[in-house]
Amino acid sequence: MCTRNEQLTIEVAGVPLDSPVLLAPMAGITDLPFRRVVQRFGAGLVVSEMVASQEMVQAKPGVREKAELGLNVEGTAVQLAGREARWMAEAARMVEGMGARVIDINMGCPAKTVTNGLSGSALMRTPDHALRLIEAVVGAVTVPVTLKTRLGWDDATQNAPEIARRAEAAGVRMVTIHGRTRCQFYKGAANWAAIRAVRAAVRIPVIANGDIVDAATARRALTQSGAAGVMVGRGAQGRPWALAQIAAALAGRGRPAAPAGRALADLVGGHFEDTLAFYGAALGSKVIRKHLGWYMDAAGTPPALRREVLTSGDPARTLSLLGLALDGVAEAA
Repeated sequence: MCTRNEQLTIEVAGVPLDSPVLLAPMAGITDLPFRRVVQRFGAGLVVSEMVASQEMVQAKPGVREKAELGLNVEGTAVQLAGREARWMAEAARMVEGMGARVIDINMGCPAKTVTNGLSGSALMRTPDHALRLIEAVVGAVTVPVTLKTRLGWDDATQNAPEIARRAEAAGVRMVTIHGRTRCQFYKGAANWAAIRAVRAAVRIPVIANGDIVDAATARRALTQSGAAGVMVGRGAQGRPWALAQIAAALAGRGRPAAPAGRALADLVGGHFEDTLAFYGAALGSKVIRKHLGWYMDAAGTPPALRREVLTSGDPARTLSLLGLALDGVAEAA
């Protein structure tokens, strides 16, 4: 745990990260507009949505764009998923050519649409095959390669320490462990203590993930896991400033105030406009809706006004309503 006189630091391939608090990759959430908002407050690393390697190489509509924009920004990683070494290697070369600073390999997604295709956390069931994918990606690029995975497929096969050890030997420079098995999905509580076995198996930085939403949970996760840092996922929904607050608390600097009132309305309005500019008005209005809901939930917007914001079909009116919904609302706890 970090005390007032001790600053946690993480180095990936010899490069120090600005903060020990990282943003998790979340499908449909950590797109470029959202990552921009989080980075504005501060984060050690932000990770893109999972990008399907074969679909990206073959330029399937909507896939390539996820990885193509924003990856030359310092402190950004692109996460690749796949089940074949050749596609993973080719996609890695492609995103490195686009300016990616870090490439992350997905071995943690529990979704059936992913695991049924033998990708994501399904790779934990075939560690030899998983290592071939890792070796292919590491051998294809010069930028650091990291790995995100879970404790194992189920309680009987918690093989994360062995996979992490072999991944390190293959050239992976950091590993993030979600403290659940695949079969748990997101049920129950994350087992941060189980991550300690991974920490003992490798010399590279280990990051703890799962159920970390504030400074208190971050401290407990660090203490129980022995990890070098934490990765925040759902705790950042509607609270993109949460990572900076956690980092400040871990460093003993106190908790920066969350934006409220006009500052919050301006932040959310900017996120709204950036999303519409990125996707176009029609698609952007759909993509941003969940974010607007999370912002208003965190701010305590009255239900009727919340519903009016989310059902408005006119961007100008949505912006006007957001001012009413968020300006003057008390800061979320």
